[in-house]
Amino acid sequence: MRLAALLAALRPVLPLVLGLSLGCSLSLLRASWSQSGGEDRCLGAAGRPGPLPGGARLEAADGRPGPGHEDFRPRIVPYYRDPNKPYKKVLRTRYIQTELGFHERLFVAVLTSKATLNTLAVAVNKTVAHHFPRLLYFTGLRSAKVPHGMVLVAHGDERPIWLMYETMHYIHQHFGSDYDWFYIMQDDTYAQAEQVKALVTHLSINQDVYLGRAEEFIGGDEQARYCHGGFGYLISRSLLLKLHPHLDSCRNEILSVRPDEWLGRCIIDFLGITCVSQLQGQHYHTYELAKNTEPEREEEEEFQAALAVYPVSDMTLMYRLHKHFSRIQLDRAYQEIQDLQMQIRNLTSLTPAGEAGLTWPVGINAPFLPKSRFEVISWDYFTEQHLFSCPDGSPKCELSGAGKADVSEIIESALEQLNSRYQPLLRFSKRQLLNGYRRFDPTRGMEYTLDLLLEAVTQKGHSHILAKRVSLVRPLSKVEIIPMPYVTEATRVQLVLPLTVQDLDFVANFLDMFAMNTLDTHDNALLTLLFIYHPYDAQRVSQVDVFAGVKAMVGELEKRYAEVKIPWISVKTEVPSQVKLMDIVSKKHPVDTLFFLASVWTEINMEFLNRCRMNTISNWQVFFPVHFQEFNPALVYRGEQTASSSTDFLRDGHFDRYSFAEACFYNSDYMTARTKLAADILDRDEVLESMEVFDVFLHYSGLHLFRAVEPGLVQKYALRSCNPRLSEELYHRCVLSNLEGLASRSHLAMALFEQEQANST
Repeated sequence: MRLAALLAALRPVLPLVLGLSLGCSLSLLRASWSQSGGEDRCLGAAGRPGPLPGGARLEAADGRPGPGHEDFRPRIVPYYRDPNKPYKKVLRTRYIQTELGFHERLFVAVLTSKATLNTLAVAVNKTVAHHFPRLLYFTGLRSAKVPHGMVLVAHGDERPIWLMYETMHYIHQHFGSDYDWFYIMQDDTYAQAEQVKALVTHLSINQDVYLGRAEEFIGGDEQARYCHGGFGYLISRSLLLKLHPHLDSCRNEILSVRPDEWLGRCIIDFLGITCVSQLQGQHYHTYELAKNTEPEREEEEEFQAALAVYPVSDMTLMYRLHKHFSRIQLDRAYQEIQDLQMQIRNLTSLTPAGEAGLTWPVGINAPFLPKSRFEVISWDYFTEQHLFSCPDGSPKCELSGAGKADVSEIIESALEQLNSRYQPLLRFSKRQLLNGYRRFDPTRGMEYTLDLLLEAVTQKGHSHILAKRVSLVRPLSKVEIIPMPYVTEATRVQLVLPLTVQDLDFVANFLDMFAMNTLDTHDNALLTLLFIYHPYDAQRVSQVDVFAGVKAMVGELEKRYAEVKIPWISVKTEVPSQVKLMDIVSKKHPVDTLFFLASVWTEINMEFLNRCRMNTISNWQVFFPVHFQEFNPALVYRGEQTASSSTDFLRDGHFDRYSFAEACFYNSDYMTARTKLAADILDRDEVLESMEVFDVFLHYSGLHLFRAVEPGLVQKYALRSCNPRLSEELYHRCVLSNLEGLASRSHLAMALFEQEQANST
């Protein structure tokens, strides 16, 4: 009975057990058979490879004969350098794409002349130049003044064939190894830049391409074609490389009047390649303009699809063509957006969220959902005249400039959308903006909510006043990478430290940090001290020098670091204007000096100095960091131990946005801005007392002012002395910096609470 009960219990798993046992037995049997039969047939008596049955030979994996499996094992070849040969340092390229052999996509060459350089060439530059990544103008003779923003190459000869020859030679010499495609056009040609760029993205770079409007040679072979220069033509890099060795022969042997015909004959005779208007499924559409053509009235499909239009007789016609084709591209873009939105609506019902997951506007990211109250994005209230959330912290300020233009554009857009939706039944006109709200959502863009007082007019002429709320979104567009000049971290930084009598207690810490983080690490940085004497102290300097202790500390540093010299400059003034001090320092240094204007509370470190070098670009950008100011430890900790973790310092302070004491800029940029300032204020030196270096660059230079928080620039708490002799704005800013640097609101509240508790007891 027990056996029957056991068998009944094991019956469901019995097939599984038998299958596992049979599988393991067959696997072991097969492994032992393959090991016993493989070695005897392939190896001889001495263990070397022997002949296989039937005369077959052991072959490698790639089909080549090999002696055995040893050939497939990797071999480590040790590095050996001949000591008799001189060592050559490997020079790396500046950019990795150069080392890897990457090429840019498209280079554009515009053939112009001295007569049309300031007319048609300027029109080309204003219409399509900013769409192409690289565009150069080639001419025989240049005019006395080159238009601004145009890169011009003059060959010294106006003959058309010579101009074409020199242009092709120049392109090969300077850009032949950097670009995949070369587009050559004339200054009387209008080209749709976006269409040309889209064309080259659909063509293979491995073929010899000569693409344009194919024309027959006069009295030549019926099969041969050249590309008409008036409509532009496209040449691949491989074709340019093959053509370059034959350019001299073409110049001497081929006679032609037209440069485009000369180039086409050269390509056909030496390379056997003819011009084509269609390649790899892509068409090069062109349109020839008739005289007195009105671009706005041209409705032919050939004109709408044209990549190049020729001939353009004057600048006005060029601008009209650009406006017309820009309108066509906008209409296509809007239609494509509508089609995509319709597809999104149709597919939303098939998603897990259903129609509830459809966002507004369709195709734009959903609004940001905060996870806590600290992540809530606040709305800014505005009217047509005022903004109630001002950058300087004031409760109300007047709308002006770009802010006012933004509000006006949003209201006009709202009315346009309402009329397009309800016309012809209703027609709306604005009476008043009742309320306006806006906020910037980093996930989607700028959001607006408007309460509009509108007048609605029916088809019969009846009018009615109503209030309506509308919501609008200005979405974030395509991110554009702005090209910046090349900078390096090897630039020397010249630190400038102004010192007054009130700063003497903090100089020792500054010099210690400077020695530890720059002199000990051999960083490429120098220091210049500015001793600012009060007139009373300057008269007694022979008896009592208030900066004698600082000079002694500088002498000790120079003894400790023999190769270091720390110069100082003595200045006598009652009002230590930042601009007047920099005027003195600027004259004593070369124009290519990179200045870092520091304060005595600054703790210098290598991380910040590198950011100073990278964020400051000569003739382009100046850097004004916002340092991190630690709070008063007496209020923050109230006798408790200071936070020791380096990650907690951001909790015990704030970024001082009222301070502009630190700045990184080049001496050449300062001198240029200072010259414009001097011409503006004439001899009124008292104006300089109300200005800082930031104001000089802001109002008298066209440079980018990079103002950003700098967590690597940390300052200990110290009560700054505000000079009442400075301007009212500078003094007020200094007082606000001291007040906000005391502690946070919670710390101040706790201090007041403890004080009230102590007073009550």
